[in-house]
Amino acid sequence: MRTVKMSAEEILVCAVELGKNFCLYFDELECDALCKERTLHRVLRNVNSQLLVVRPDLNVAAFEDVTDQEMQSGKGMHFSIHCYKTTTPLAGLPVAFSVQVEDKSYYMCCERECGEMIVRFKEGEVPKEIPGESNIIFFKKTFTSCSSKAFKFEYSMEKGMFLAFEEEGCLRKLILKKLSKDEVDETMKMSLC
Repeated sequence: MRTVKMSAEEILVCAVELGKNFCLYFDELECDALCKERTLHRVLRNVNSQLLVVRPDLNVAAFEDVTDQEMQSGKGMHFSIHCYKTTTPLAGLPVAFSVQVEDKSYYMCCERECGEMIVRFKEGEVPKEIPGESNIIFFKKTFTSCSSKAFKFEYSMEKGMFLAFEEEGCLRKLILKKLSKDEVDETMKMSLC
């Protein structure tokens, strides 16, 4: 048995047996489950300083200009950002989003509909532990290396798909958008206030 120090964590490594072709087999390894570590309470702003507002009755989430009075009432715009511990930190910080509207809690998830990925808010709570892949997890990443206060959120189940906004009539609707590796897309830029 041996303890290995990796970053700031100690991981216990127990070799069980040496197999054919000198393959090493381990027992009781830490699983890839995500465990909720902390929750932040923030509003999400886009590049135009508009706030993300969830309207479950209309089945829509969009970035809107909000008055100070509307912001104080906070209906559908004060988010809980649930941060999870991970065994793979290089992908970004795993987060899930929830929002309170009146007396109900809604969580953000993604679903495939007619071949297209759709962002939805469903009534319910965010789980404390997620045993495997989940359609509610996004990886929080800095938007660019020179803008540490702005972020983009990559959908955990589809690499290269990010939360963004899209003009739809007078709405700036929350969507998932594909991003090529070196592209910078301002519609994906979000700040947490």
